[in-house]
Amino acid sequence: MQTKFLFLLLLPVLGLSQNAARIHKKAIVVDTHNDILTASIEKKVSMDDNLKGKTHSDLQRWKEGGLDVQLFSVWCDGDKPEPYQFANREMDILDAIIQKNPTKIALTRNTYEMKQAVKAGKLAAMFGVEGGHMIENSLEKLDQLFARGTRYMTLTWNNSTSWATSAWDETSKKDSLAKTHKGLTDFGKQVVKRMNELGMVVDLSHVGEQTFWDAIATTTKPVIASHSNAWSLCPVPRNLKDDQILAIGKNGGVISLNFFSGFVDSNYRKKDARFQLAHKAEIDSLKATGMQTEYAVTMVTEKYAEEAMDARPTLEQLLEHLDYIVKLIGTEHVGLGSDFDGISSAPRGLDDVTCYPTITRALLQRGYTPKQVTNILGGNILRVLKANEKGTELSKN
Repeated sequence: MQTKFLFLLLLPVLGLSQNAARIHKKAIVVDTHNDILTASIEKKVSMDDNLKGKTHSDLQRWKEGGLDVQLFSVWCDGDKPEPYQFANREMDILDAIIQKNPTKIALTRNTYEMKQAVKAGKLAAMFGVEGGHMIENSLEKLDQLFARGTRYMTLTWNNSTSWATSAWDETSKKDSLAKTHKGLTDFGKQVVKRMNELGMVVDLSHVGEQTFWDAIATTTKPVIASHSNAWSLCPVPRNLKDDQILAIGKNGGVISLNFFSGFVDSNYRKKDARFQLAHKAEIDSLKATGMQTEYAVTMVTEKYAEEAMDARPTLEQLLEHLDYIVKLIGTEHVGLGSDFDGISSAPRGLDDVTCYPTITRALLQRGYTPKQVTNILGGNILRVLKANEKGTELSKN
């Protein structure tokens, strides 16, 4: 009798899990931001190997997590002397992986090819260039990156360019920017217009508020914030204020949630600062080898994962950002932009790319309908990509 009673109690849980699994499998699941290309260089690994314990991502684990489309971040910090060359080096890495694994992954030029790849059971890949400094002030280089498969560009990373100011600089260098420029210059507006012409999505993560508003006023197509959260819940420069969220909704764009603990929970920074101070010598030692700072911190955090666990927020806290954005602009304007392999810490329960189904279950538990969940998982981003293709050569294929 007791066993039967326990079984009856478990029925709703079993039903939810089975329903979540069906929805997740049927949906086209899209992540708009993953830094495995940079991690491949910094950690000297190959994503077609089993990298469990070394990275957040690899080909097998994407399959296990039910991910269908990955927009691969092409990134370097603002100190790289030849960022365009480095961008192409990262793109070469993915091209080589695709050549070695043609039945598992495909580079796709538009949403039609993307859906064809997904139907064939392949991971559909596109590039997202993270930082306008990588075009080196050249519209020709922008065109060349597009020709290689770049389908969005983040106008700035933390560093400003000569034509666009970043959130970091607009916040921390207010006085010096007042003597030069703030927001988009005329050339910056040309960049946005050229992106619209090509069908390359304008990404407003990382950009300063003035750059944000200049880009919104310039673009004729829907934008994304490929990996950002809500400033009202975690007030850091990388997150979006309410008026920015509303503007993206009005524009028809999408905000993809960033999993980084520091953009989820405002208490994380202090905890992480203590952790980094305790391991400063080891972090500095890795940086001395030429490793970029973000990856030196990540390597040390992964080494002392149990110690770093206490600083990590909950999945509930991440989804509170989603709820907040949805209340402002609706479920049609949110997506997933994990920042996996570009972050040192994610919420508990989101340890790597096998954990996407956890989000699907949690969204259903929070009362989102299957259709809403399907849109959040990828349908919304597909709509924005399709809208950017309209009127370009991409739409003819």
